[in-house]
Amino acid sequence: MIGRRLAELRIEIAVADEQSAHFDDETDEARLRSLMSETPLAQAEHREAERHSTAMTRHRSDLLASIQRLEAEQDELLDKLMARRRA
Repeated sequence: MIGRRLAELRIEIAVADEQSAHFDDETDEARLRSLMSETPLAQAEHREAERHSTAMTRHRSDLLASIQRLEAEQDELLDKLMARRRA
């Protein structure tokens, strides 16, 4: 069960990495448009793009934390299994 969930999370993080790169590019482009045009619409688009990028960064961090917790749990279970085999 842990191994399957870890595999799923690793796939999710790969997707999050791709999406994060996309949102970062969109944010950079929106920022440049905002600087060049100095219109309220361009500034609003930049803020919206930044929100998406920030949300994806947060999501990626959550995924990494989940992976770390599951890996620690998996290590703990393996340690217990090895201790029982030695006993």
